[in-house]
Amino acid sequence: MAFRDHLEGAFRPSAPVSCIHGLFDLSVERDHDMIHADVIESPGHSAALNVLSRQQLCSQLDVTPGELIDILGWAMKNPQSIHTVESGPVLENTQPEVKLSDLPIPHHYREDLGRYMSASIVIAEYDGQRNVSFHRQFLRDDSHVVARIVPRHLRTMLDRARENGDSIPIAIVNGCDPVVLLAAAMSFDDHIDEMTVASSLHEKFYGSPLSVVVLENGIPVPADAEYAMCAEITLDDDIEGPYVDITGTLDEQRMEPVFRIEHVHHRNDPIFHALIPAEAEHKALMGLPRAPTIKDAVSTVVNCHDVYMTEGGCGWLSAVVSITANDAIDGRNAISAALAGHRSMKMVTIVDADIDVSDPVRVEWAMMTRWQPDRDTVILSGQKGSSLDPSMYDDRTTSKVGFDATIPPGVDPGPFTSVQ
Repeated sequence: MAFRDHLEGAFRPSAPVSCIHGLFDLSVERDHDMIHADVIESPGHSAALNVLSRQQLCSQLDVTPGELIDILGWAMKNPQSIHTVESGPVLENTQPEVKLSDLPIPHHYREDLGRYMSASIVIAEYDGQRNVSFHRQFLRDDSHVVARIVPRHLRTMLDRARENGDSIPIAIVNGCDPVVLLAAAMSFDDHIDEMTVASSLHEKFYGSPLSVVVLENGIPVPADAEYAMCAEITLDDDIEGPYVDITGTLDEQRMEPVFRIEHVHHRNDPIFHALIPAEAEHKALMGLPRAPTIKDAVSTVVNCHDVYMTEGGCGWLSAVVSITANDAIDGRNAISAALAGHRSMKMVTIVDADIDVSDPVRVEWAMMTRWQPDRDTVILSGQKGSSLDPSMYDDRTTSKVGFDATIPPGVDPGPFTSVQ
């Protein structure tokens, strides 16, 4: 399937909408439901937003949230080769001259520095390794973007390349099928090619490995993507930010790497994925790939049933985990394992299997009826946190908290069981 195949039911405005605040304002007006709109600044192009919330993803892929988490975890452990083809829809058109301002790259929040690609993935290859990841990209001029690259695998690759005086060939891809986006949002301690995880997911959901075409610089890209840009990470840095990130707060301005775009390819009637930061789509794409790593970590110490990255935690900083505890220490062990499974997480709540982890009312009810603050709370100081947390200390550390809201094993569950 392709990105455009997931747009059924989207609201279609009768007139083109500006990508300069107009898409954002329309989304706010419609309470951020799915939108597919023609764009004033980009004749022949359109933009789609609010496409991949957790609920919409599960509906489109015909799985429950718990099943999706398990499938994502399975794909991480069972990567599969990609399938290279000679041509594909993404190569149907090539801009005669690179002019990024002609694309429907949005300026959503008025507080942002300018127009940003927030849902475009970066596929990079250097020194025999490939990395696929998300990096917000500020439209600096018609052939350059400036990308925020956090200290993970691509940053390590870039640092090594710059030590050698090398640029890095990359592809910037927008409008990918959700399985590619979910794989790109994953992070691993050891090097794993996220394209092979995407291929495994593609096989699982659609019955075939991921088909790719190869760009002029040798980088493979999904054949059914809407846009593919042949580019390089240069040796130069420039100003990036401010930018409203997943917490809904304004991230600071920094010097970040400059990408130079050499060719822009796109499908016929291309649809730009114009994700709005801090809304449900952003939280789903960031948070869903964290749930399998948390579940896998917790499962090493206790029977774990489900994991939910919470809305209030921005799909990143907080989770609810359901377990079946067999020992009084299992709740605390689950807290430690969950925080280790996603090191950016700041808070985790452990509940029993009868609690719907996605229902904040039921989770709070479990806390109020099964949790004692002085007995069932774990507080950790001096911890590595997330750069997205504006409350971090000056030394870039944070404190973390875990709540054990499970029924103590061995006691009569009757007084703790809801009859509603």
